[in-house]
Amino acid sequence: MSKSFYVTTPIFYVNDAPHIGHAYTEVAADVLTRWHAQRGESAFLLTGTDEHGEKVLRTALGNNTDPKSWTDRLVKDSWLPLLETIDINNQDFIRTTDERHKVAVQKFLQKLYDDGFIYQGSFEGNYCVGCEEYKNDGDLIDGEGEFLGQRVCAIHSKPVEQLNENNYFFKLSEFQQKLLDHYEQNPKFVQPESARNEVVSFVRQGLSDLSISRSKERFDWGIDIPWDSSHITYVWFDALLNYITAIGYGEDDAKLASLWPADVQVVGKDILRFHAVIWPAMLMAAGLQPPKQVFGHGWLLVGGEKMSKSKLTGIAPNQITDAFGSDAFRYYFMKAIGFGSDGSFSWEDLSARYNSELANGFGNLASRSIAMVKKYFDGAVPAPGEYLEADNQVIAIAKKAATEADAAIDEVAIHEAIQKSWLLVDELNNYITSQAPWVLAKDEANQERLGTVMYVIVEGLRVLNVLLAPIMPKATGKLWAAIGEGELSAQTIGSAGQWGITKPGFVLKELEALFPRVDQAE
Repeated sequence: MSKSFYVTTPIFYVNDAPHIGHAYTEVAADVLTRWHAQRGESAFLLTGTDEHGEKVLRTALGNNTDPKSWTDRLVKDSWLPLLETIDINNQDFIRTTDERHKVAVQKFLQKLYDDGFIYQGSFEGNYCVGCEEYKNDGDLIDGEGEFLGQRVCAIHSKPVEQLNENNYFFKLSEFQQKLLDHYEQNPKFVQPESARNEVVSFVRQGLSDLSISRSKERFDWGIDIPWDSSHITYVWFDALLNYITAIGYGEDDAKLASLWPADVQVVGKDILRFHAVIWPAMLMAAGLQPPKQVFGHGWLLVGGEKMSKSKLTGIAPNQITDAFGSDAFRYYFMKAIGFGSDGSFSWEDLSARYNSELANGFGNLASRSIAMVKKYFDGAVPAPGEYLEADNQVIAIAKKAATEADAAIDEVAIHEAIQKSWLLVDELNNYITSQAPWVLAKDEANQERLGTVMYVIVEGLRVLNVLLAPIMPKATGKLWAAIGEGELSAQTIGSAGQWGITKPGFVLKELEALFPRVDQAE
C-alpha cells in the first residue's frame, strides 16, 4: 500500500459550538488535502473532537447533563454540521469517546509503561482548567476586573487552581536532546520559522517530566490508565494520540504504514508546544516516527482580540456562509490572511473582497467569457490562429501561476498559492479589455483573430478552474460543468499550466452566477 499524503487538524474541545477560528483551521487543512488530491496523489484528511477532561465535564454539569450526552449532542448538532457548512472533505472523523480510540490509547500507554517511560510521583502546581494544563509562573499574568489581585492564565484571563496530586509521569525530560537533534536535522519540522524558533528556545531551557494522569478522586471523565483503574489519562496525552488511533495504531499496521508519519499537522499557535514538543517525544518513546511537519498558524482577531466564545468575539461560521456562501468563506480566510500570521476579520473587508474579487473579478470573468463564446461562435470553442504577443503573455502567466501556486503549497503558504493563481484572473480581465472581442466581432475580416482571443480566454479559465478547485469547490464545480470535459478531479495541478488542453469545437454549457452580488453583510 503506497503512502498517502496525510493531513490532520487538531481535535476540538466540545465544550461549546464552533466559531470561525475552528473553521479557519479546518479549511486550511482541507485546502492542503484537496490540493494534493488534485495533483493526483492519494490524500487523507483527519479531523475530530476532543471529548474528555475536566473542562468538558464542568461544562456538561453546568448544563444539567452528563458529559457523554453533552458531547453526543454537540457533535451531532454543531461539529459534524460545521464540516458541511464549509465544505470539508475529510476522510475520517475521530472522537476520543470512540471505542477504537480508547483501546489504542491504552495499548500505547501500556507500551510506554512497560518500556520504563512512565513512573508514579507527586506534583504541585498551577492548573488552568481552560487549557487543561499546568502553568509555569511565566504563563500567568495579573488579573483585571473581578480577578484583580489574582494571577490568571494569559490565554483565558481566569484564575488558575492550585493542585497537589499523586500522578503518573511521562519521562519527557529524557527527550530534550533528542528533540533538539530532531529540530536541527529536520528544519521544516516546525513551521513557520517564528514558531520553530519559539519551540527550539523553549526546549533548550529544559524540559520537566509530564504528569499524564489524574486521580479519579478529583474527577473521572477520561480513559482509565490500563494498569491502575484509580487514575484516568491526562486529556492532552489522550487527545494527541488521535492522529494514530484513527489510522490503525495497535490494530491495522498496514493502514498505519500507509498514512503515518503525517505530512502536515495543522494547529493553532496556542497549542504548538503540545504538538511540537510533547507529541514527538511520545512517538519517539513508542518507537514511532514524528510527523513530517507541524504548522502553527496564527490567531483570528476580532476587535483586536483572539476569537473566543468566552470573550464574546466568537462568530458562527454559518453567519458568514448564509450571507456569502461557503466558497467566499474559504477564499476570504485563506487569501486575506497570511497563513502562519495573525489576521483580523471584519465584515466590511469580507464584503468588499467578495464584491470586487469574487463577484466582479472571477465570477464576472467566467460569465461574460462564456456569454461571448455563445454569442460569437454559437457556444463552440473556436480554434486558435497565430498567437500574438498579448496571447503569449497570457500563456506565460498561466504557466507561471500553475508552477508558483503549486510551489507555494509545498511551503504551506496557502495565501501565496491563491495570490499566484489570482494573477491570471487579473491578466484575463485585462486581456479582454485590451483585445475587445466585441470590437473584433464587428468585422468579418477579424474572425480568425476573434477565435484566437476567445480560445485564449476559455483556456485561461480552464487553468484557473483547476488551480482554484481546492479553494472554492462549489464555484469551480459549476464552472467546470460549463467549460470542461470529464471529471474536474481528473484534471491534475501538473497539467493545469499545459496550454492547449481545451479542444476546439467543444460546446460550452450554461453557467449560473458563481457569486451573486451581495450589497452588504447581514
